[in-house]
Amino acid sequence: MSLYLYIFGSVFLVSVASLIGIFFLFFSESKTERIIMFLVSLSAGTMLGDAAIHLLPEAAEKADGSLLIWYLFLAGVLMFFVLEKIVHWHHCHNHEECEHSKTLGVMNLVGDALHNFIDGAVIAGAFLVSIPLGVATLIAVLAHEVPQEIGDLGVLIHSGYTRTKALTYNFLSALLSVIGAAATLLLSTKILNLTDYILPVTAGGFIYIATADLIPELKKHTALSKTLQQFLGIILGIVIMALLKKLG
Repeated sequence: MSLYLYIFGSVFLVSVASLIGIFFLFFSESKTERIIMFLVSLSAGTMLGDAAIHLLPEAAEKADGSLLIWYLFLAGVLMFFVLEKIVHWHHCHNHEECEHSKTLGVMNLVGDALHNFIDGAVIAGAFLVSIPLGVATLIAVLAHEVPQEIGDLGVLIHSGYTRTKALTYNFLSALLSVIGAAATLLLSTKILNLTDYILPVTAGGFIYIATADLIPELKKHTALSKTLQQFLGIILGIVIMALLKKLG
């Protein structure tokens, strides 16, 4: 029962994170941009750190020398690439690059819903292995979720939705993480050693998001001061994961 509380409490927290964008509606665009860029840096660091320090070592220990985890790791990278292509998963930080249309908003919601479903599955799978691994993965997901949800809210408002509707739809989309967690728990009773497959796939997905989505976004800002802030944000994310490993 305590494990279920950890899992569903965590995915509900991720869902609530979708509402954080409301606080940034009152900030200037330049200030919001600075905050988002630091959060993106932190997100990249936590995802890289969680994959390298928590997920892959745990998966390697369970695999006992088998090459299967590395095939699954590569499958995770490719799976997230394909998912991005299918749903046109679009992180828009520069509103001038976004189309002003309802279609963009709908596509954003569809992509976000699928992403949140996977987040729920990932978190549940990590907690099924151990509480410390679950907590580390939750932090990595949250660090990624916050800047993404701010961007998603901006896309919906820019697509013509009212602020109330944008927040409501964003939250409903985020609740898909609960379904993802429930599906993983159900499958874990049907598939033996399910987490042995989830861990390397998750690591591949995290590294793909960090290196293909987040870091390229940071590279658009070339000023030395911003580059230093970004570097420190990435290092901070990795340090947080290392400390969690030591405490765990």
